[in-house]
This record gives sequence, C-alpha cells and structure tokens, in this order.
Amino acid sequence: MVKPESGLNRRQAMVAMGGAACVGVLPNLAWATPAEAEAAVKALIGSTATTEGRVQLKLPQIAENGATVQLRVLVDSPMTAADHVKAIHILAEGNPLPGVASFHFTARSGKADVSTRIRLGKTQNVHAVAVMSNGSVWRAKEEVKVTVGGC
Repeated sequence: MVKPESGLNRRQAMVAMGGAACVGVLPNLAWATPAEAEAAVKALIGSTATTEGRVQLKLPQIAENGATVQLRVLVDSPMTAADHVKAIHILAEGNPLPGVASFHFTARSGKADVSTRIRLGKTQNVHAVAVMSNGSVWRAKEEVKVTVGGC
C-alpha cells in the first residue's frame, strides 16, 4: 500500500471543509436583543405610540420545552366596521429573529382571539402588538422562563 506524500488525506480534507462551512453560519445564530425587538415593532407600526391595555397575552410563566410554548392573544374590540383589529403581531426579543407571527383580521372576523404554539430559544419577553382600524396600537408583554431552548 502506497501512503500519500502530503499529510492531509481525503477524510481530513472533508472534515476541514465541513468545519469551514459551519463557521460561515455561526454569526447568523446570534440572539436578538431587546433593542432589535423594539426596532422590529417600529418596522411594523412606524412611529405610532403604543398603549398598554386591550390586549391580553396568555403564556405559561415557565416553559419546560421552548420548542412548543402555548400562546393565546385576545384583544378587547367590538369588531365593527368602525372599530376592529386589523393585525396582531407576536415578537420574541430573545429569539434569533424577533418576529414570530402576524395575524390579520377584518370586521367580519367576529373576534380577535388567536391561539398557537411558538418556539422560544431562551428565557425572554414576548410581545403582542395589536393594530386597530383607527390607527391606534395596543400592546402587552409577558416574560417566559424557558428551561430547554427550542430554537
């Protein structure tokens, strides 16, 4: 059997290339900061001021598995043509990307009540932002302690 002249064999070269490919992905895995989450809110609603109230955000205080965290958002609105919820946006300030979900409504939706499961990478604040038909924006925030990250 003839040994190669160089000190690098095919297996070692493949491992080196795989490692180099992973290094290019690592910067994208950084967690969002609260400032980035706030910037994401501003990107959705512009310069409109947000007000606490009218939005109920229901999350567990402790999530054992961050991959499936039950979330429910209710907005107090008559859902008439003159006063209804146009959109609900969910943001998580500790995930790699703060935007989690957006739900859109019309006056004919009946009620603004959303229930879903979301992924959370670590203990963080989750925000629900409701945009109303009159241009007002309502907001709620809850902290969720995550024992095992899901992102």
